[in-house]
Amino acid sequence: MLTIGKLGEGTGVKVPTIRYYEQIGLLPEAERSAGNQRLYGRKAMERLAFIRHARDLGFTLEAIRDLLSLSDRPDQSCAAADAIAQAQLMEVESRIARLTALKAELERMVVQCAGGRIADCRVIEVLGNHSLCATDHRHPKSEVSP
Repeated sequence: MLTIGKLGEGTGVKVPTIRYYEQIGLLPEAERSAGNQRLYGRKAMERLAFIRHARDLGFTLEAIRDLLSLSDRPDQSCAAADAIAQAQLMEVESRIARLTALKAELERMVVQCAGGRIADCRVIEVLGNHSLCATDHRHPKSEVSP
């Protein structure tokens, strides 16, 4: 059995995050020692490693919850898991396209500015007026993302 600290070290997940995953039900509630310390077994470590890897690949917590639910029923078709992964791939491709457009826009601003005075600065001008951008590189879900 592992303490929460050892579990975190073994998976690269911080202790507050492990507690959060327990709180929202991604990890089952840990057993407790006589001193009320959380104790985790091999299955919890495997599940947390799964969550960590999925997060590293950009899956949302809701998608991870769905994937974990599917993994708890190994005899069923993997079509649902494939669909979740396909949706994530499409999101990554969309993000890459936005980042590529953003890179091109930043390169264009820097080349057009190339020094000079702030009054004539293309970077400041374009940032103040999105219509001067060559591409629409905004996130499709919102005008402004945090």
